[in-house]
Amino acid sequence: MYPGTFAATTPDKPAVIMAGSGETLTYRDLDDRSARLARALHDLGLRPGDVLAMLSDNRPEALVMYWAALRSGLYITAINHHLSAEEVAYIVDDSDAGVLIAVDGLADLAAAIVPLTPRVRHRFVVGDPIEGHASYEALVAGAGERLVDQPRGADMLYSSGTTGRPKGIRAALMPLQVDEPGDPVYALLGMAFQMGPDTVYLSAAPIYHAAPLRWCGSVHANGGTVVMMERFDAEAALDAIAAHGVTLLQMVPTMFVRLLHLPEERRAAADVDTLRMAVHAAAPCPPEVKQAMIDWWGPILVEYYSSTEANGLTMIGSAEWLEHRGSVGKALLGVIRICDDDGTELPAGEIGTVYFERDAVPFAYHKDEGKTAAAQHPAHPTWTTVGDIGFVDADGYLYLTDRKAFMIISGGVNIYPQEIENVLALHPAIEDVAVIGVPDAEMGQRVRAYVQPRAGVVGTPELAEEIRGYVRERIAGFKVPREVEFLEAIPRTPTGKLVKRRLEALTA
Repeated sequence: MYPGTFAATTPDKPAVIMAGSGETLTYRDLDDRSARLARALHDLGLRPGDVLAMLSDNRPEALVMYWAALRSGLYITAINHHLSAEEVAYIVDDSDAGVLIAVDGLADLAAAIVPLTPRVRHRFVVGDPIEGHASYEALVAGAGERLVDQPRGADMLYSSGTTGRPKGIRAALMPLQVDEPGDPVYALLGMAFQMGPDTVYLSAAPIYHAAPLRWCGSVHANGGTVVMMERFDAEAALDAIAAHGVTLLQMVPTMFVRLLHLPEERRAAADVDTLRMAVHAAAPCPPEVKQAMIDWWGPILVEYYSSTEANGLTMIGSAEWLEHRGSVGKALLGVIRICDDDGTELPAGEIGTVYFERDAVPFAYHKDEGKTAAAQHPAHPTWTTVGDIGFVDADGYLYLTDRKAFMIISGGVNIYPQEIENVLALHPAIEDVAVIGVPDAEMGQRVRAYVQPRAGVVGTPELAEEIRGYVRERIAGFKVPREVEFLEAIPRTPTGKLVKRRLEALTA
């Protein structure tokens, strides 16, 4: 259901509570502000299928923007504000965004992309002024009557590919009005994760990520309350659970590690009795970490496997996981198909590419028909993959044995080595370079660069630090290699393909 339903029945119920400041947005507020913004965007010329770009930190207005798009047939593109100005500008431009709304906490970044995104027709800022941006508050306050026609919109989020350039994931807009039966994915999440009006959901991750944005939307669609952390902190998360009676939360394994690193007496004193489900996803969770969390919080951990593409979904509870250790569960959305490189479906126990079969093709990559086609099975276009590798057992449980070709997952964030390699390709001291992820006790993986110096160049600690600084100047800081190792030669096949396993063996 659309949150307007709950604005009518429980107008004063909190839809959003900020964990740190206590700022609260009621369902009446969420409904009114999102309806006003939807009208204002319409008056600016946006029509169903157009794009609203959002550059926001964690604050209630991010969800107002989200619902304004969803109630007026727009796509909303939420952008990672940890990216460099050039990376953000690429996404804004590639998405064809007609309107961009930024928040005052990201003033420097918002101002920096103005000259890089000339196709944006209108820019607004939430809060204090930013040069080149009009007032968001004035825009909403001056909006006219609600739109009569309210077609359902969707998110269009960006997920990097192996080429390093992110691609927008664009699902077809559903032929639904907001007052009709809602998004079936929201209904599925609501049933699978027991969401309802009594749900108090702790959102601990940045709102620009697919999972937090969609989960907050699903909680609202089912009438619950979102408790949003301004940023994750282990002790603050425990405080929020106790203070607000959190019943449901979602974290990445790195957050579990940081919780487990708290002093034993702090963990023992934590009041987590209201929790009935603790969900984790986005990155592989070390079995020892998962077991420790089950020992602490009880058998309430639930793991799911999906993607920004949302082409399929699996889920597994604690009891099942203890019997199928390492599995990510059975399919709830789509039918799992494991295929070899030729597309032949494999029997249980054999490793191959993970596809999900759906009734229709569930997504397309914006402006990239080739990549869209590559994600589809050669004989069955409605079977799609995001490139993960795994197998199913005889009982239908999925196990992932690898991730997308060379993708690194650090703290739940996807990092694509090719992007870093492209930055370093023309570095004057480098002949060849390869970037991989190596195990990290806290982050899951960390970035390591293997560098083959040019003839006459000696690999020194000073050069390693210079290379790291070179990368930091050009792309987001979280992508900078933590380590730079020098090799006489990068292992490649005669055709130039990187032999990743040889590099991985060096970390053993």
